[in-house]
Amino acid sequence: MKRNIMLTLRYDGTDYHGWQMQENAITVQEVLTSAAERILSQKVTINGCSRTDSGVHANMFCCNFRTDSDTSSAVLLRGLNALLPDDVAVYDVKDTDMDFHARFDCKGKEYIYKIWNSKCKNPFLRDYALHYPYKLDAEKMNLQAKDFIGTHDFNAFCAAGSTVTDTVRTVHDCSVRRDGDLVTVSVKGDGFLYNMVRIMVGTLLYINSGKIEENSIPDIIKSRDRLRAGITAKAHGLYLNEVYY
Repeated sequence: MKRNIMLTLRYDGTDYHGWQMQENAITVQEVLTSAAERILSQKVTINGCSRTDSGVHANMFCCNFRTDSDTSSAVLLRGLNALLPDDVAVYDVKDTDMDFHARFDCKGKEYIYKIWNSKCKNPFLRDYALHYPYKLDAEKMNLQAKDFIGTHDFNAFCAAGSTVTDTVRTVHDCSVRRDGDLVTVSVKGDGFLYNMVRIMVGTLLYINSGKIEENSIPDIIKSRDRLRAGITAKAHGLYLNEVYY
């Protein structure tokens, strides 16, 4: 293999069972691999930067694969977008170092979670933001979110049954902002556990509603007890927003 190609894409995860290829469900990795193999006329193994869950979206997703094809980046870009379904789009193709790996060389990620905070649902956001019809104090949530910042053992914010043994992660920033009826939670970190961001959002929502006391996030983190944290917010509000190398 004489080339290592990096792809940057965005996708609507509504109709996919996440990124990772599965035997009995359609995934983003599957449709992307199929399109690449048709263009290159050879088998490829595509390495993704993350494993997004069913229904989760990506504004930026990076992956790479090795090939001995001479197909130019420009031709590959046009060909992929011609073959891919309308809910997946590649917007950058480039040759990179042979030892580059989209997952292992990733230095950090930003996730955002969108909440439509209105008594009336928005049909145009039904698959793209959580509808939360109750009063939501974004300023209070933003203050509480700061307690996530730092290097902590986030076991309390990891889905039960996860096989990960090292649950220490560093959150560089966590904020909540409102733009009209749309409230967005942003989390930047060096890496994330399974369902970590969705549980963080669920915890902030529980604090907002009084189901969890204010200023209790540090104690929840120290407890390492998943039952102390909030619900796992629904997947369709979550986006992988940016990937850092």
